[in-house]
Amino acid sequence: MAATDKTELRTITEKEFAKLIKLLDGLDEDLANQPDKDDAVSIKQVIGHRVHWMDLFFGWYEDGKAGREVEVPAPGYKWNQLKPYNAKVYEAAAEQSWANMMAQLKEHHANFLALIDSLDDDVLYAKHIYPWTNDWTLGRWAESSGPSHYRSAAKFVRKVKREAAA
Repeated sequence: MAATDKTELRTITEKEFAKLIKLLDGLDEDLANQPDKDDAVSIKQVIGHRVHWMDLFFGWYEDGKAGREVEVPAPGYKWNQLKPYNAKVYEAAAEQSWANMMAQLKEHHANFLALIDSLDDDVLYAKHIYPWTNDWTLGRWAESSGPSHYRSAAKFVRKVKREAAA
């Protein structure tokens, strides 16, 4: 169920981040770099993807607030082009160190909470404030870029850990 106000959004964000961090804390760098059997991406790459998409969300918000054109999902890409776009994101994340990726994740999470805290329910949950949000509210876009991504990343981490233990 999607959050319907700022308090719910903050609560679900903190809850999903705590679950993810619990899985990642103390994770061996070798395991963080090991690709999964299905998608051939690593935990580090998935975390890098989540960090990148939070950056996109921050950019969408700032551009929309400033009245600039917002290109979603990313400049030069359409939603049906996510596979090639995400492949570039995963490739870039593979070049980062695990420690740096974790630091970025924690920093982005703190920035994400600060943004939520800076906005009120009228901005987060009123429809059509920003043309780029279409029929979703800003809060729904935030949830998709934050806690929903944390949840799917945690699922992926559990999968890789199971595969490694088998």
